[in-house]
Amino acid sequence: MHIAIFNQHHHNPDCPSTCRHYTFLEYLAKRHKVSLISSSAWKQLRITDRYKWVPEGVELYEQEVPYSNKMGVRRRLVSYGGFAAYSLAKGLSIPKPDVVWGVSTPLTTPWMAARVAKMRGIPWVFEVQDLWPSFPIEMGAVKREWLKRRLFRLEKSLYQSANHIITLSPDMEDYVVSQGIARDKVTTILNGTDLEMADAATPEKVAALRRRYLLQGKRVVLYAGTFGRANDIPAIMQAAEAMADQHDIVFVLAGGGFYDDELRRLSLRLSNLVLLPPQPRPDVFTLFKLADLSLITFNDLPVLASNSPAKLYDSLACGVPVLVTNPGWTKAFVEQYDCGWYSPAGQPHLLAQKIREILSDNEKRRLAGQNGQAIARQLFDRQQLAARVEQILLQVAGKV
Repeated sequence: MHIAIFNQHHHNPDCPSTCRHYTFLEYLAKRHKVSLISSSAWKQLRITDRYKWVPEGVELYEQEVPYSNKMGVRRRLVSYGGFAAYSLAKGLSIPKPDVVWGVSTPLTTPWMAARVAKMRGIPWVFEVQDLWPSFPIEMGAVKREWLKRRLFRLEKSLYQSANHIITLSPDMEDYVVSQGIARDKVTTILNGTDLEMADAATPEKVAALRRRYLLQGKRVVLYAGTFGRANDIPAIMQAAEAMADQHDIVFVLAGGGFYDDELRRLSLRLSNLVLLPPQPRPDVFTLFKLADLSLITFNDLPVLASNSPAKLYDSLACGVPVLVTNPGWTKAFVEQYDCGWYSPAGQPHLLAQKIREILSDNEKRRLAGQNGQAIARQLFDRQQLAARVEQILLQVAGKV
């Protein structure tokens, strides 16, 4: 089977990102012909050079197009538009695939995947990574009412035209179904994690990292991810400030983004706040195993309650319990499996209070970590998730 995947934001494990599709492509390329239509934007973010940019056997069609999370709306639109034009032209010129796989975000990428599929008379699968346009609208990036209506119409038309839809969380699936899409046309495949990378984070590596950042004898509260406007970073900053007198507890934040400058200034004032740069994918797991508690924080917006944060899966795979601020499925999940706790978004004093409570009960925290690690082995293994994606692609292509 020949699979053509449209994904503007391809990256590999040398980058500070989740690498879901790198694992999936590696799995699929051992069994099928895989063509990837993508951009080069993430190459500039490579921290190490341990991995090939695409897995062995993947045919890469790549456009040189700039993109950064720090771009404003206009520059992002230029980036999205440039890649959309490229992906349409390339999708029509490559050898005819058996199935097209379009990955959002942005919405322009699956839109082009759908057009290529229609023009070439082949089926396509729509993978919904985030709910667009709901996310940029709720974040205030889209203000004009006519444009909102047009984007929602485009979103619905893509759900209708896709032969199958993959979502990354149960709440996303419920949203798609609420748009009039049949439940049997939608499959949730969680973001997942790379268990072999988690296993490679040895106690020796963890001890070395602890010495490097002078964290011996400290209890570590970790946030590893984007310092973005959607991530409730101000609540973490204020919680750290409220706990500055507890010298045995250290907040470690690893990543980068919108709040870089504010965090840097705060770290100069607070001895309990350690900032680390973005980490390549394998090193993230050593960082998680260093932690006593992992923060999974987002703003209190309905669209964010449906998301599927990679750090949730990575944390649990490393046996680290989590504290989530989403009132959606992640809250229900950690409570169901007793592997974490919930604190409402945007309330730093409650966050600090909950952190103190969790860190004061070592046995309860240890059991929560064990529970999370067990469920990660059962549900989050990306090798198993890749096999589920393969079955969907085979069925849509009529190969089974």
